[in-house]
Amino acid sequence: MADVEQYLDAGILNITLNRPEKLNALSTDILAILETIFLDAKINPKIRAVLITGKGKAFCAGADIQRLAECDTQTGYVFSKYGQRVFRALETLGKPSLAAINGYAFGGGCELAMAATLRVAATGATFGQPEVKLGVIPGYGGTQRLARLVGKGRALDLCLTGRTIDAKQAEAWGLVNDVVELENLILCSQALLKRILAVAPQAAASVMDVIDAGYDLSLAEAFELEALHFAKTCATQDKIEGVTAFLEKRPALFRGK
Repeated sequence: MADVEQYLDAGILNITLNRPEKLNALSTDILAILETIFLDAKINPKIRAVLITGKGKAFCAGADIQRLAECDTQTGYVFSKYGQRVFRALETLGKPSLAAINGYAFGGGCELAMAATLRVAATGATFGQPEVKLGVIPGYGGTQRLARLVGKGRALDLCLTGRTIDAKQAEAWGLVNDVVELENLILCSQALLKRILAVAPQAAASVMDVIDAGYDLSLAEAFELEALHFAKTCATQDKIEGVTAFLEKRPALFRGK
């Protein structure tokens, strides 16, 4: 039985972490598989979006503790940088991704969810960055993405106390985009991705690029980046189709050109 299952349906690559007996903890092997999947998804024209979820009661309960136990200064740095690289590959796909959070999302699992473009949680999902209870800190981008999603104060709260929050609190804080019943999680997540896939692909990619890169720029620099991407999308066939369809009062048929 594979630790990571995947199948492609209607342009959406559905990925399931499949180590339920280990609460889908991120072993080195799983990280390597995910990196390969993400890098292929970026260049594979058949893959238009990515959905990632977990099998059993956990989305992902974090990094492999046995591996963490072996880390010293040097290997700990490598451990952190590798996880950051894998999650950044998800974040920079150039295609929409969504974490369908079915249960526990702790440590590296919460960090994996935050690397996705969007997050939908089941009502029973739980979130936390409990690394301080192990004497370390989040190392797969958690301190930075969490602060950007929920604000500095709330990120400090979760990372310093190691406490957990439920799905409704996560939604109120902006950590997740929506909360649904578990039995509807995958269907609702797929429906959200399909809504995004109905828009112009190059415009969607530009939106993701500009928000990602512009977040840390000065306002003037971010405006310039936005204007450049706006100009780029104006030169596409999809822009002509979108405007023409609007004027003709019909649905647009975007082709990604």
